[in-house]
Amino acid sequence: MAEVQFRFRDDEPVADAMVTVDAFAAQAEASAVRIEPGDEVRDLLPQLARLRLVEVNFPAFTDGRGMSAARILREAGYAHELRAVGAVQVDQLAAMRRCGFDSFAPDVPIDPADAERALARWPAVYQPAADGRAPLWALRHGGAA
Repeated sequence: MAEVQFRFRDDEPVADAMVTVDAFAAQAEASAVRIEPGDEVRDLLPQLARLRLVEVNFPAFTDGRGMSAARILREAGYAHELRAVGAVQVDQLAAMRRCGFDSFAPDVPIDPADAERALARWPAVYQPAADGRAPLWALRHGGAA
């Protein structure tokens, strides 16, 4: 399991071993999975109830497929820990949080003060997302997000 630097959850961290997306369905006791670029995250949707941790690998900071995987999982109702691992950089933290990531294990540690500034940089948002923040239009006009 990757070393978690930031975790935005109050529940107990999952210490279960990770399995691949392909192996998950065949391992009835598995509750943690690691998604690699190119894995089909939708294969996990019928199994969401048993998942307690999804770790999404970002092998390069330019590979954004993991953000799409996070969005798909959150929109399907996955509510447990969603961890970004690998080439996670400070300037990606806010977008990753919006997609639904709630823990981070970067290959290279991020300065906590830089992370705090990055996460606070945009106090207002323009569209609904997995983080549940109300968009400006909803705040201004009293509409539901």
